[in-house]
Amino acid sequence: VTEGGFGADLGAEKFLDIKCRMANLKPDAVIIVATVRALKYNGGVPKDQLNNENLQALEAGIPNLLKHVENITQVYKLPAVVAINEFPTDTQAEVELVRTKCKELGVNVALSQVWAKGGEGGIELAEEVLRLCEQPNDFQFCYEDDLTLAQKIEAVSTKIYGADGVIFTPKAKKELERLESLGFGNMPVCMAKTQYSLTDDLTKLGRPTGFNITVRQVTVSAGAGFVVALTGEIMKMPGLPKRPAAERIDVDENGVISGLF
Repeated sequence: VTEGGFGADLGAEKFLDIKCRMANLKPDAVIIVATVRALKYNGGVPKDQLNNENLQALEAGIPNLLKHVENITQVYKLPAVVAINEFPTDTQAEVELVRTKCKELGVNVALSQVWAKGGEGGIELAEEVLRLCEQPNDFQFCYEDDLTLAQKIEAVSTKIYGADGVIFTPKAKKELERLESLGFGNMPVCMAKTQYSLTDDLTKLGRPTGFNITVRQVTVSAGAGFVVALTGEIMKMPGLPKRPAAERIDVDENGVISGLF
């Protein structure tokens, strides 16, 4: 069981194709974690307006979530549940819209309220996970080990992101040839990509189509056991912004915390 965050990275997909492959694990089920806020962001809502109900934007952003659902159920052939990590500003109408859209793909939605209710807030999700673990599955990876590194990158880009193809820069092509010649071609690939989009362009939200993934550099993490493909303008070790979010967090005399969201 793992998670894929929205407005974060493709956590579940990376876990399945890298960690499960390397550790020879076969998962029983996947929890796909989403928030209504992040889905509205994918629907075009500015960050300072995410607390307001906006069903139109939510519906526009939900295809991003549904792509992840399809990845898990159709590419990896695993049963899944969507866990909505609930915020106090989420409305019933918004939650029901997400639930309806997921059910159309045969996947249930469970509210996760652990942050507010402790263990009690996770019972609905736990019960659904237990139900899914009783179901048979036909787990498979996104690509086979014997493919070339370039073919593995193309498989992830087309099957998981929905890209039309991959553009390798001359530098990336040269690095791929060198890594293959050094015997690293049998390693799985870890895609380093913006967390804001299924593409390598952080401005393309929702579920874009008609795009290519550009791989500008390829490196090997020999100790970890995988090859890293750097896409777009992503940095391997990004720094903090000029004003870190922690500076805006405060607690007043009544114990009310502000600045978290």
